[in-house]
Amino acid sequence: MPDRLSPLDASFLYAEHRTTAMHVGAVMTFTPPAGGMFDVEGFTELIGSRLGLVPRYRQKIREVPGRLGLPVWVDDPEFDLGYHVRHAAIAPPGTEDVLRELVGRVLARRLDRSRPLWEVYLIEGLADGRFAVVTKTHHAMVDGLASMDIGAVLLDRTPQPRETPPDDWRPAREPSGIALAAAAAVDSLRAPRTVLDTAGRAVADLRATASTVGRTLGGVVAAGMQAAGARPLAALNAATGEQRRYGMVRTPLAEHRRIRKAHGGTVNDVVLAVVTGGLRRWLISRGEPLTAQTTVRAMVPTSLRSKAAGSGNNISLYLVDLPVVADDPLERLAALRVAMEANKRGGRAEGASALIGLAALVPPVVHSLGARLASQYSSQLYNVLVTNVPGPPRPLYAMGARMADMYPVVPLGGGQAVAIGITAYDGAVHYGLTADRDAMADVDLLAAALEESLTELAELS
Repeated sequence: MPDRLSPLDASFLYAEHRTTAMHVGAVMTFTPPAGGMFDVEGFTELIGSRLGLVPRYRQKIREVPGRLGLPVWVDDPEFDLGYHVRHAAIAPPGTEDVLRELVGRVLARRLDRSRPLWEVYLIEGLADGRFAVVTKTHHAMVDGLASMDIGAVLLDRTPQPRETPPDDWRPAREPSGIALAAAAAVDSLRAPRTVLDTAGRAVADLRATASTVGRTLGGVVAAGMQAAGARPLAALNAATGEQRRYGMVRTPLAEHRRIRKAHGGTVNDVVLAVVTGGLRRWLISRGEPLTAQTTVRAMVPTSLRSKAAGSGNNISLYLVDLPVVADDPLERLAALRVAMEANKRGGRAEGASALIGLAALVPPVVHSLGARLASQYSSQLYNVLVTNVPGPPRPLYAMGARMADMYPVVPLGGGQAVAIGITAYDGAVHYGLTADRDAMADVDLLAAALEESLTELAELS
């Protein structure tokens, strides 16, 4: 039987439209390998030889006829490695400004639905012999944590590439439309039975069930009431076009940890405080009035995947009010620490997860419409996406070239001017800003404001 998308994975697929490309990825920069030039052709061959480590990367999506069920993953019988791995070069002197401009253009293009949903760009010509690798993977395949799976193909822990097992992959025969419809019908018959079986097991412990249901319903209600109070902010919520800009900030992980140690909470709390301070500085630079009623609401996804989990999405969502009005950086940090603790205790993420689970019983046509509407009207729920994904703590290599930086790429929802992704790698915290080209021509000013915000917090710690 084909592997069917989960309701959440399908939501990311359905949410994509002309102005909302739903891919995640990374912008990675590398220093040249010792004693020679980087072997571009060898790098492409290496990726091809390792695709057996991530089987999903040779599969494409097939819709079920009549939308009788959620889409399925099938092997691509015409898989073309040369289409997915692309080469580019930037003109001397190879500045990061030119790289960011190129990355913005790469991110603007949606992935081809008729092929496996990923691309890798090798960009040569950076100063000092450096080069960059930009990855794009559709969010329907992976969440932020799982998107690092492409690293299993690209990267090694040592300068010497590891041995890869022989790959004798041959595509399975692509199922017919009749077979897909029949399989969807069987799955539809199984779904209610699965729900009843789960309920039957839960009845065995009525007290635990009552507690869980109460907590989940409370989370749904609380999250709904909080979302209902969101207000669009002109600087952050604008009509989203097709084109993108990209911003990058590299900061020391040690500074984040020192701030956390001095004031408590988590490193993620510090990250949110840095983002809050940066947005405050940027809003002031734009002349935006900050009054007692000004609220910047962030959607903060948190991955629940374990290292043993397979591909696919497993995400909880928090809505957090960023206190941009507060002038004191430590006051902002304390408020965020309290807010995140309240979110974790209040069951709001459980409520969101429960709603996603219930979506499995909704006909795919309705599910598709709901996901699309949620993307289009996201500015009515929150003002900015902020997602922090853990990265590798030690240096990684691509055919002997050491990876210097890893900036995350996150999708931009409808009506959103910027989305901020954060990844820690090898002693640094990398902030990646995906922005609408027209709504945020000054994305570099926001990037600089984030750096200044961290410096301000560090000086007070």
